[in-house]
Amino acid sequence: MTKKRVWYKVLENKNELLEGRVMSVTAGHQVLCLSHFEGKYSALDNRCPHQGGPLGEGSIEKGLLRCPWHGWEFHPCSGIPPGGFNDGIQTFEVKVEGDNILVAIEEEEEHQATISDVMVETMVNWGVNRVFGMVGHSNLGMADALRRQEEQGNLKFIGIRHEGAASFAASAYGKLTGKPAACFAIAGPGSTNMFTGLWDAKVDRAPILALTGQVATQVVGTGNFQEVDLINAFNSVAEFNHRVEHKSKHSELMSLAIKTAIIKRDVSHLTFPDEVQELPLENNERAQTDEERITSFTIAPPQESVDKALNMLNQSAKPAIIVGHGARFHMKEILDFAEKLNCPVMTTFKAKGQISDSHPLGCGVLGRSGTPIASWFMNEADLLLVIGASFSNHSGITPKKPTIQIDFDPLALSKFHKIDAAVWGEISVTVKILAAKMTSFDNKINRIEDIKKRSDIWAAEKAKRLTEDRGKGISSISVFDALSKLTPENAVVCVDVGNNAYSLGRYFKSKQQTFLMSGYLGSIGFAFPAAMGAWAAVGSQRPIIAVAGDGGFCQYLAELTTAVKYKMPIKAIILNNSELGKISKEQRAGEFDVWATDLVNPNFSQYANSCGALGIRVTENDALEEAMKTVMSHDGPALLEIITDVGLI
Repeated sequence: MTKKRVWYKVLENKNELLEGRVMSVTAGHQVLCLSHFEGKYSALDNRCPHQGGPLGEGSIEKGLLRCPWHGWEFHPCSGIPPGGFNDGIQTFEVKVEGDNILVAIEEEEEHQATISDVMVETMVNWGVNRVFGMVGHSNLGMADALRRQEEQGNLKFIGIRHEGAASFAASAYGKLTGKPAACFAIAGPGSTNMFTGLWDAKVDRAPILALTGQVATQVVGTGNFQEVDLINAFNSVAEFNHRVEHKSKHSELMSLAIKTAIIKRDVSHLTFPDEVQELPLENNERAQTDEERITSFTIAPPQESVDKALNMLNQSAKPAIIVGHGARFHMKEILDFAEKLNCPVMTTFKAKGQISDSHPLGCGVLGRSGTPIASWFMNEADLLLVIGASFSNHSGITPKKPTIQIDFDPLALSKFHKIDAAVWGEISVTVKILAAKMTSFDNKINRIEDIKKRSDIWAAEKAKRLTEDRGKGISSISVFDALSKLTPENAVVCVDVGNNAYSLGRYFKSKQQTFLMSGYLGSIGFAFPAAMGAWAAVGSQRPIIAVAGDGGFCQYLAELTTAVKYKMPIKAIILNNSELGKISKEQRAGEFDVWATDLVNPNFSQYANSCGALGIRVTENDALEEAMKTVMSHDGPALLEIITDVGLI
């Protein structure tokens, strides 16, 4: 049966194509080589039969169309090669209507579902509907499936400028929501660029899904362009790591990848050989859903560990609670318990903001990025109740105090040293059980007045530091004092590493904000891509702020254009001291010479304006708050560059 032909307008002004020239045009999804030769307009298939070179980018020489890649020749009108060869080019009927050129091609067949389609639909059914990535030649079939889901309103794709930003954004999304987002890249360098963000997710226990293209199966092992053994490459970072094959159980493979990421809070990776992505489905395979695929996590702790913890709690007069990032979804139950005990609550740096600094029991951050309030109450306590924290060196939780540790991850319990009562259970369930079964509250010393006294002492010290001015820039104390006043209470604040992070942990007075950071990996450059991930999670429901130093922001400087493209109202606060100040400090502490830490920076505010965002630069303390207000109230992405003193942190 003869297929219906459809006429497409491929050129609105025929004079754009000069005599003796060719150009590439598109009719529907068909790319054509349009030629103008000896007064005639002709259309050929754009693909050279040799290696698919784009004929529309070639040239007409001595009456023949030459392929730009390897010089194969064809007649510009008939597509017939010289010399009697039989590898001619398909031609298409052309007509000229006024100044318009039209080409007839066969009506396109209805799209036939592919392996990529069923896997992307399964992914969406499991709730993975945010994808950060870059489309390229080895992931086009998968990208087309993502496009179809986005057009149906089931998925949001954010095209980034560097694949490392994609994985950081997906990592931050997982940290904020507890659910995986996907990062997406081509074979070879696109995939390896994602490693840092994937490791960030892995060590901070954030679920994440990595989707990578791969060179065609038939050229694997031949040293093909951009060929990297991605399965072996991802073995160290991915808990679930598989290549999608022609005969795989495709929807089940995607389901298991996502299930593993969620339950293990880890990295899942699937790589798609180029030719597999576009293969049609067989055996009527259907997309799967998450219905009844994951059991409830609300498990209760063993009775013997509960009894041991209760005995310690009942005997304690001055308990203190330390919460980590692992407790972030359980703070209501923890604070209810703390209020029964009237005991101080402090956080690790990763858990900053999980209790407001204005709460009567709030003592701020413990450790190197922390306050003297937190360290004082840890040392004064006669019992530590550590919940969802990992005992990192940065936090410095003392091993000298009787300790109860509660965690959902049994491997985290007693990880670095013996714990007196290690309690394995879902945190909310466990805390409720302890609160309900405790019998001794009357012997607890109410610490609220003590907390206020220590807070007043620290507030007086901060007020003194605010007056410091060496004439070399604005102090970090002033920056975070202003930021504390002006940051909306429900904001998500994404923090980079370096002195800016230490100062934020110490001086920012948190309310109800959520803080995201590269915790165990401590990767510079995290803040701005993380802010993109946070925006993808909460949209316009919550303000998003990225805090970074000049060194960190420069790592992913180009992603500001991504924020502009997608109208992400991210507010970037950049502390510019033209130095990797934290590294200089470490060199001095190690009795090394300060070396190779000085930076040459652009004018970040001018750069922001050139990208289409709002950019403001502040050099004097008197202008700081007003500039910050302007940035915070701007309708769209904005950047505040603050020239700071590297010595006042």
